Amino acid sequence: MATGANQHLNNVPCHVAIIMDGNGRWAKARGLDRLDGHKEGVKSVLACIETAARLGVEYLTLYTFSTENWNRPEAEVNGLMALFVSAIQAYTPRMMEKGVRLKFIGSREGLPDSVISSMKTIEQQTAENKTITVMPAINYGARQEILQAVKNIALDVKQGIISVDDLSMDSISDNLYTAGIPDPDFLIRTSGEMRLSNFLLWQLSYTEFFVTDKYWPEFRSEDFQQALQSYKNRGRRFGGVENAEV
Repeated sequence: MATGANQHLNNVPCHVAIIMDGNGRWAKARGLDRLDGHKEGVKSVLACIETAARLGVEYLTLYTFSTENWNRPEAEVNGLMALFVSAIQAYTPRMMEKGVRLKFIGSREGLPDSVISSMKTIEQQTAENKTITVMPAINYGARQEILQAVKNIALDVKQGIISVDDLSMDSISDNLYTAGIPDPDFLIRTSGEMRLSNFLLWQLSYTEFFVTDKYWPEFRSEDFQQALQSYKNRGRRFGGVENAEV
C-alpha cells in the first residue's frame, strides 16, 4: 500500500495515547492568557482525531484533565470546564460526520453538572459510530484508577464472587476504565517532558514512546503523521527477541 501525506500508513497502531502538554507555555511565550493556549489546543485535538481516523487508528486516548489539574488556579480550572462544554457542543456534528465515537474515561465525581451532562449527551449521540473511538481522559489519575480496580476486586473476593486463586493480571485490566480496550501501542507526548504524569500506568507497560519538543497547540496533522512514521519503523519485542535475532 502506498504511503504519503494523504495515504494510509502501513503498520498503523491500533491504539494511540497522547499526553497533550504545553498549552500554558505556548500561550506564555506569546504573551497570551493560559486559557488561550487551551483554546488553541482544541484545534490540535480536532486535527489529530480526524487524521487518526483517516489513517486507520481504532482508538485514540487523550489526556485531557488530570486529577492533579484541580490544583491549578480556580479561574483556569473554571475556564477549562467551560471550554469542555462549548467544544463538545460545537463539534458534535463534526464527530458524527467523521464517524467518531466518544467514550470518556476518568472519575465523574466532582465534575460540574454541565460537563457531565455534555459528556453523557455526546456519548449517547456517537455510541453507534464505528470509524474510531476517542477516549478523552477527564478527571483521570492512573494510580487512583488502579486503586479503585483493586477495591472492586477485593469486594468481589469478600462477597465470594471470585476466589483469590482466580485472580490474574486480567482481573486488574477488566476493572480499569479501559476494560475491553486494547492497551495503547503508541504514546505521544508533546512539549519535551520525559514523564508519564500519572497516565495509564498499567496500560502502558509495553507501549512505544514518542516525545516531541513541540507544544500541543503546535502539534497538528503533519506532526501526528510523522510520529506514526516513527512507530512504523520500530520492532516490538514485548520482552522477547525479533525473528532475526533468534
